[in-house]
Amino acid sequence: MSTFVRSPGGSQDHRAGAIIVAAGHSSRMEGVDKLFLPILGIPLIAHTLAAFEAAPSVQSVVLVLSPANLEQGKAIVQERGFAKVHKVCLGGERRQDSARQGLEHLAPHPWVIVHDGARPCVEPELIERGLEEAASWGSAVAAVPVKDTLKVVGDQGMVIETLDRQKLWAAQTPQVFPWDVLQRAYRQTGIDATDDAALVERLGHPVHIFFGSYANIKVTTREDVLVAEALLHRREGLAV
Repeated sequence: MSTFVRSPGGSQDHRAGAIIVAAGHSSRMEGVDKLFLPILGIPLIAHTLAAFEAAPSVQSVVLVLSPANLEQGKAIVQERGFAKVHKVCLGGERRQDSARQGLEHLAPHPWVIVHDGARPCVEPELIERGLEEAASWGSAVAAVPVKDTLKVVGDQGMVIETLDRQKLWAAQTPQVFPWDVLQRAYRQTGIDATDDAALVERLGHPVHIFFGSYANIKVTTREDVLVAEALLHRREGLAV
């Protein structure tokens, strides 16, 4: 967990804009675009967008897509009536480039939420909790403690080091940051990062971890699709 002291003077204005980053190439899906695979009869990306549509504090959403899926994404937004999606735009070469593109198309808000489009099991409650944590700590990154023993491996599969998993958390999204902090983070050059928190960390801004959800999986393989479908089916059944 973060060692930074909670700031009672943090902004209590929870209004936020959201960037849904979905401009990847689905390289581990054997040529199938995971964003539009049906899960419970609904395209995967629609589940993700529905959670942000239902989150009360989210005022507007920018959906960032690749050139290959831009028109299909626009059609889903229109057909399913996602009123909070104010812009569907093209992404960039890297994930951080796509997120920066999304921020450029998002109207200023006190907070910006960045979320992976391929995490369809996110819930509105998790989004709202992230905003509450960010208001207290200055940022908020959903994460879960790792369950497995992790080893650093060198040449020929030889173990170099076994890491202390008590200190290791697997970062997820949503990740929540102040508008101006995220803007400065994206302006940095010469840095390759797999998530937005890494860029914010480089600024020296405190990054606070909060407990996410083991159900908040990122779909990267065909097996993940089956897991996501089971999780969403169970949630739907509990909601009946």
